[in-house]
Formats: sequence, C-alpha cells, structure tokens
Amino acid sequence: MPKETNRPFVLAAVMLAMFVGAVEATIVTTAMPTIASELGGFSRYSWIFSSYLLMSTVTVLIYGKLADLFGRKPIFFMGVTIFLIGSILCGFAVSMEQLIVYRLIQGLGAGAVMPIATTIIGDIYSTEERAKIQGYLSSVWGVSAVSGPVIGGLIVQYVSWQYIFWVNVPLGLLSMGVIYFFLHEPKETQKASVDYKGAFLLTSALSTLLIWLVEGGQGFGRFSTFGIALIILSGISFWLFFRQEKLAKDPLISFSIWKNPVILYANLVSLTTGVILIGVSSYLPTYVSGVMEQPAIIAGFTLTAMSIGWPLASSLAGHLLIRFGPFLVSFAGGVSLVIGTTMFVFMTSTLGPVWAGFSSFFIGVGMGLTNTSFIVTIQGAVPRVQRGSATAANMFMKNFGNTVGASVFGAILNGALITYFTKEKLPYTIDHVNTLLTKDGRSMITSQELVSLQSGLDSSLHWVYITIALFAVISLLLILRIPRGKVTDHVNH
Repeated sequence: MPKETNRPFVLAAVMLAMFVGAVEATIVTTAMPTIASELGGFSRYSWIFSSYLLMSTVTVLIYGKLADLFGRKPIFFMGVTIFLIGSILCGFAVSMEQLIVYRLIQGLGAGAVMPIATTIIGDIYSTEERAKIQGYLSSVWGVSAVSGPVIGGLIVQYVSWQYIFWVNVPLGLLSMGVIYFFLHEPKETQKASVDYKGAFLLTSALSTLLIWLVEGGQGFGRFSTFGIALIILSGISFWLFFRQEKLAKDPLISFSIWKNPVILYANLVSLTTGVILIGVSSYLPTYVSGVMEQPAIIAGFTLTAMSIGWPLASSLAGHLLIRFGPFLVSFAGGVSLVIGTTMFVFMTSTLGPVWAGFSSFFIGVGMGLTNTSFIVTIQGAVPRVQRGSATAANMFMKNFGNTVGASVFGAILNGALITYFTKEKLPYTIDHVNTLLTKDGRSMITSQELVSLQSGLDSSLHWVYITIALFAVISLLLILRIPRGKVTDHVNH
C-alpha cells in the first residue's frame, strides 16, 4: 500500500459513512406516523422502507463490481453523492408518492456506501488487524439499528421531520472530504466492462418479487391473476439473470467464488440472519407495547439490549477469530441466536420486559459473532481484485434477508390475526390492534375488548417468533457446513 493513506482517519470516515447509510433504514420508523399524517397515504406506509431497502439491495452488487474495476474512491463518491441528493429531495417531499420516489434515489446511492466502506477496510488492513477493525464496523450496524428510532423521535419532537433526511448532508460531505484527502489507492489497470444486462435482469427479478411480497394480500390477492403473473415474471427474470451471469465477460456475481464453501455457507447464513434481525427489530417492540402494556421507551430499551450484545460480541470476535478460526466463532454465534429466539417463543406477558431484553441481548451476541467472522473470512478468501464483489455479495444476502423477512413476517402476523378473530368469532380487523400500542388507545376500549385483542396479538406474534426461531435453527445447521480451520489471508496483490 502507498504510505500516504492515513488509516485512523480513513477508518473514522468509513464508519461515519456506514452509520449514515445504516441509520437511514431505521431513523424513519419513529417519524413515519408524523410523516404519514402530514402527507397522507397510509396504505403506502411500508413502501417508505421497502423502496429504500430494494434499491440498496439491488445496487450493492453493481457497486461492488464497479469498485473492483474503477477503484474504491470514485465509486464511493458517486454513491454518497446520489444518496445526499436523495436525502435533500426527501425533505422537500409533499406527498407519499414523491417521498417513495426520493427514497428510491436515496437507496440507489446507499447501495454503494456499505460494501465499498467495508472493502476499503479490507484493502488497508491485514487479516489480523481486519478481524479487530471489523468488530468496530459490525457494531456500527447494531448501534445504528437502535439509535435510529431514538434520533428520529428526538428530531421529530424538537425540530421537524424534514431534518431526519437533511442531517445526512453535513455528515456525508465530511466523510467524503476525509476519504478524498487521506485515502490513496493503487492505480487500477484492468480494462473495465460492466454487466448492465445482468444488472437490469436482477433489478427486474427482485422488484417484481418485492411487489408481490409487500403489496400481495393488500393491493391485490397473492394468488390472483396479477399476483401469479408477478411470480412468473420474477422467476423468468431470475432464470435469465443466472444465464446471463454464465455468459458475461465480467459477471455481476462471479459464481466461481460461490464454489468456495466458506463463501457459500457464510452468504446463506447472512441471508437467514438478515431475516432474523428484521423480525426481531420489527416485532419485539410490538409485543412489549401491545401485550406487556409497556411505554414506547421500555419497548425501545428491550431492543437496546441487542445493540449492547452486538458490539461487545463483534470486538470479541476479532480476537477469537485469530485464535480459533471462523468455524468456532460463527458456531458460538449460531448457538446464541438459537438461545435468544427460543426465549422469544417461550415469552409471556407475565415474564415482563427483562425477559425480552435478555432474549434480544443473546440475539445481538449471535449477530456480532456471525457477521464479523463472515466478513473477515470472505475477504481473506479472495484476492484484492475480487474483494469488492465478494464483500458486496455478502451484504446483498444480508439486505435481501431483511427485505424478504419484513414481508414474510408481516404476512404471517396479519394472517394469524385474521384467523384468530374468525375462529373466536370476534368482529375485529387488523387495524383494531393499533389501539393496543399506546396507553391512550388502551384506555378507549373495554377491558373485555382489551383481553381478547391482546390474546389475539399474543398468539399471532408467537407464530412470528416460532418462524424466527426456525430461521435460527437453519442458520446453525448451515454454520455446521463451514470448513474448520484458521483464517488465512489471500495474496493481496
């Protein structure tokens, strides 16, 4: 590496950029009720999250590839610039539809931030150092997941919701400035060719699948003619995408690196842990507020326990990886995920928020151990020219898990609630559950209604938790397939 790179400065800038990108997925959660009441269009609610996740998931792979071809810096700048333009526009949105379009632009840029930030770290640190540094980077995820809603709540309460988006601008510019002056990369000598056809097919495959997952059962029947047409279109696009990747000179996903069992199983586990993470962070507060009747701040604290476990386990993973290798560290993480999710299955309203907090702490520990060992191992398993693509493929799987999980758990919860109300012959709809989530809402209904709605929510959320636990068991089984051995660093040049 050229000597001029100032590693501590670059690390700080990378962590700042990652924080801004990661927090943007969650900071909106607390502000959404305010934004929805101001802009109208409650039926489009979930698209504010889905549009951002969709674009950042789809573009992760494209940016990873571009970073391998053109160098990390120019692509990082391009991504952050698009992200900041989207952020500024979001603050000026006057309707839900406009906001969704601007969130798509934001997500389009955010896709560059995560994989390239992680790849830059892979370039400037050796494997031994990377294991420790990766602990810091992983904890950015945990911290942003939990601090996002809090920061969002404070901004909405004391300033106005527009600033949730505008606060990104000075932070993003600062990060770009530091990277510009302090990161010096070797010149790239490759002839560049980007697989645009593959990118288009992948976008079409994922978009149609997501529309089916998010809108199915709301905007149209999942198995109506339109619903089935979407599934078929998605399937054909995936098939064409895989065919295109085999033919392309510079494929978007080089399936050759997936033949490496470490990469294959690490990516599959990242998909299942992505599903678990979104399930816990979306539906634990609902249980604590609705069934345990705790205020929002307590519901928030039960999730904070996860963000305490996560960075602790991440920094510990860095030290353990060098001594014991990736298999044992990720196995310990998998066991911790199973313990945490099993505690959710057995959670009752009488056990109180402390039980919920401990469960989410175990899940945080599991996330910290698995995520850190995977990124370090994957980056060590490929040469520098493939590191951007390999890192991006792992992020893609994690994001894809988040996106699919959000839709699947939403469908399970809604389905279970409707079934419960029908079976018990209760005259409620899903929207009645909203009254349980605040003290004011609960005071407006009779005690009999309260009991029947709560037992409905309780039993329905348990189906969600059982599914989350199932994904934890699958994660553990997949981890058992990871080859044993120490972390090795591939030739860096």
